[in-house]
Amino acid sequence: MDRIIISPSKYVQGNGALANIGNYVKALGAKPLILADAFVTTLVGDTVATSFHGAGIKPEFDCFNGECSRPEIDRLLARCNQTPFDVIIGIGIGIGGGKTLDTAKAVAFYQQVPVVIVPTIASTDAPTSALAVIYTPEGQFSEYLMIPTNPDMVIMDTGVVARAPVRLLVSGMGDALSTYFEARANKVSGCQTMAGGASTLAAQAIAELCYKTLLADGYKAKLAVEQGLCTKAVENIIEANTYLSGIGFESSGLAAAHAVHNGLTQLAECHHLYHGEKVAFGTLVQLVLENAPMAEIETVLAFCRSVGLPTNLHMMGVKELDMARLMEVAKASTAEGETIHNMPFKVTAEDVLAAIVTAHQLGL
Repeated sequence: MDRIIISPSKYVQGNGALANIGNYVKALGAKPLILADAFVTTLVGDTVATSFHGAGIKPEFDCFNGECSRPEIDRLLARCNQTPFDVIIGIGIGIGGGKTLDTAKAVAFYQQVPVVIVPTIASTDAPTSALAVIYTPEGQFSEYLMIPTNPDMVIMDTGVVARAPVRLLVSGMGDALSTYFEARANKVSGCQTMAGGASTLAAQAIAELCYKTLLADGYKAKLAVEQGLCTKAVENIIEANTYLSGIGFESSGLAAAHAVHNGLTQLAECHHLYHGEKVAFGTLVQLVLENAPMAEIETVLAFCRSVGLPTNLHMMGVKELDMARLMEVAKASTAEGETIHNMPFKVTAEDVLAAIVTAHQLGL
């Protein structure tokens, strides 16, 4: 199997980076369509428009309708057919902002033009990926759109990100926490990654750096963002949550942690949790499945506690341990096609149930 690593063509990060967006984007196109919802346009629209004006470019804005659905994509494609836009820009804020970004990815893919992704939170590693999640107009999952290339550019204005609710940054740390351990499992098993081949040394090194950065700067970054401030630690964690984790998961592979996240969606009590909060507990479950050294598990537990990630089912809203219901979680985690089968050993639903309960007890 060939070794493959994929990534955005350019990643830009800095405090005030949006003020320079015009100069960055003009290398890709001269007639941009900017997709953002009404709140985002109010928040950063003037900054973005001023930057493009300074670069001699007149952008057009379109208000995102709130759902990354086929009708919304078709609406925007119809507009693109009327006006020859040569670059699509998605600007998304809040936990639902990823839908704006995914819509921009999809429209650019179908129009065969470059796409620029501008997240204003750092809660997941999805912005750098070659993937868009499509929903029905009512908000139900419909399909994955696998895009042949990663975004042409990702721009992170860390000053904007630092002013978002701290829970979003911490959730991003939970998502990033799994990256190294899932990459490590895939390295041993030799399974194909989302990049379409085996992992490279570079992707493995990025995944490990992601974990080391979380341990070194996670707690400090949380303290700063609680005050709406951007420090060097915040800069490092935003890069870890977004870029290091993004390249790490896509080019090094997913394993048990994300599969357990998917299984936890069976529990209504967990529906209020963000993606990364469930992934963090899934990481603990994976370490139990591997029978990882206690010192390693204690390090992960200490990190989670320091930043406020859940370490047991009670913290996630599960008041009583119902083995029958937890078995449903385990069965969903081990369904055919789940990434848990990338582990370097066979994993059954019974194994996952035992690991969930053990991880819960360790995290009390």
